Amino acid sequence: MTFDRVAIGVLAALLAVPALGQTAPGAEAPVINRAPTRADWTAIADLPDLSGVWTPGPLDRYGPGGAEAPQWLPAIATQVDRLKQLDAEGRPQNIYTNCLPEGLPSSVTQTLNSVEFLVTPGRVTVLGEFDGNRLRRIWTDGRPHPADPDPTFSGHSIGHWEGGALVVDTVGFLPEVFIPLSQGVGFPNNGDMHVEERLALTGPDTLRVDIVVHAPKVLAAPWHASRTFTRHRERSVDLAEASCRQGDFFEDTDAQGNAVFSPIPKDAGGAPVPPDQPTAPATGHHR
Repeated sequence: MTFDRVAIGVLAALLAVPALGQTAPGAEAPVINRAPTRADWTAIADLPDLSGVWTPGPLDRYGPGGAEAPQWLPAIATQVDRLKQLDAEGRPQNIYTNCLPEGLPSSVTQTLNSVEFLVTPGRVTVLGEFDGNRLRRIWTDGRPHPADPDPTFSGHSIGHWEGGALVVDTVGFLPEVFIPLSQGVGFPNNGDMHVEERLALTGPDTLRVDIVVHAPKVLAAPWHASRTFTRHRERSVDLAEASCRQGDFFEDTDAQGNAVFSPIPKDAGGAPVPPDQPTAPATGHHR
């Protein structure tokens, strides 16, 4: 093949491909997240200061919804009563299983973990201490919800500022996400859940989160709940990395002396067996 033929072939291939960054005729142009301007960053200073680490109030003092319990549909109420009974008997059907994310509304009403709010142009990012600092994005750039959002544990959140309060609207939840009553009792929303939140400072270092849960497939009426968070600036309470699954493994070494994580062995009934017990199967040289 001559040089001319190679050059002609390459040129033809380039002409057949749309120029990089251009939109094909008739195609919808992609929506771009624009770069923030100096004015955008300056405007952040006029918003409420949500910096610091926020720890949730104890559940015995700031229980979800106070004295108000969710109004379940009759068929759901019967199932919830059974779950409460099992919990009272010491057999809770724990809603936090398999290291799945808390999701809303549990991440407000039931979490025991601290959070940070990172306020930047166009969004508020919520970082939680639970399992690897899972994050949630609240878009404040004026975008609407997607017409058909991909369902997730925390949903798709959009927000805006009303004076000193951040008002958030969230849709697009997985139907399996729980509406919690306690750490051991909760019921899946079963689809079409819609959550409204209002976050507002109630003091120099206190934040109140009011939440309204709409779940027409399980609730007879919207459920109102609230939680108070306290701000800390001590470095001793800075968020740390956490892994929900790390407790299922122990530090070990393989046959070549490499550091590895080995699964915690379990007995015939499925209960964990400390790796230094004789009944535990040998894996390597434990550290």
